[in-house]
Amino acid sequence: MVTRVASTGLAAVASTVALALTGPPGPLEWGGGPLTVDSLPRVPYAAHRGGAREVPENSMSGLMAAFRRGTAQVLDFDTRVLRDGTPVVFHDATLNRTTFLGGEVRGLDAGEWRGVRLRPRDRLPGSWRSERPPTVAEVLDRFGGRIVLMLEAKDPHGVERLAELIRARGLTRSVFVNTNDPEVARRVHRLGLLTQLWRSARQMRTDRPGRWRSYVDLLDVDIKARDADLRRAVRSGVPRVWAHTVVTPSQRDRALALGCNGVITDAPGRLARHPARMPGRVSAALGR
Repeated sequence: MVTRVASTGLAAVASTVALALTGPPGPLEWGGGPLTVDSLPRVPYAAHRGGAREVPENSMSGLMAAFRRGTAQVLDFDTRVLRDGTPVVFHDATLNRTTFLGGEVRGLDAGEWRGVRLRPRDRLPGSWRSERPPTVAEVLDRFGGRIVLMLEAKDPHGVERLAELIRARGLTRSVFVNTNDPEVARRVHRLGLLTQLWRSARQMRTDRPGRWRSYVDLLDVDIKARDADLRRAVRSGVPRVWAHTVVTPSQRDRALALGCNGVITDAPGRLARHPARMPGRVSAALGR
């Protein structure tokens, strides 16, 4: 069931964001073929939900803005599955927080999804229009092979369909599939996809991440975790250990000092404006 909710303070105008962000002047693309994880810099930045403190989360316009600004080398977004099996780009189980509607995402089919409109937060810099949240296929078609993507499978029963979409586009080395469940991560690995496993600070207190190194490509660790827990993750044998969700330069610098080799951030533009204050080894990896 879908219900209407009131809209307040929406600037329903075309997106003309004018942020003074540093970084490369255009999209980050390497070479003429599909971009894969092997082309990432040693310490990449991932724009979480497109950079949710700078753009409307999980929106096509937000992802496109993050891509064009070039302050992140990875675009992150969330996925859910509609009633008819269509994977869509959305974080919550319900529509209430980020759209003008209410009710469960899984209660809609693809036709009804076309009537959903996002409600950008008033606190975002710039002006953003209301727009339909995209499907996963639309995001893969727009960005696949042009930048590395990171998608979280909020509905584990939809993993097989996500795998079909990724494989059909030749993107198995270009898309991380994220989950909080080690068993779902194992399924993702068996499907031939890049596996990302995120863990909360509370989970990390008792985790033994070395058990996952045979099937996890990216361990996504909570920046709020204790130093000892972050170091244990770094020593796990998982090749990539990236910290989430970083919003300040000091958080980034702590994660890198503890050995993390990637940053997942809601504010890639802010981090790009503040060079990392790190020992020479990390500064060199960041190109400072």
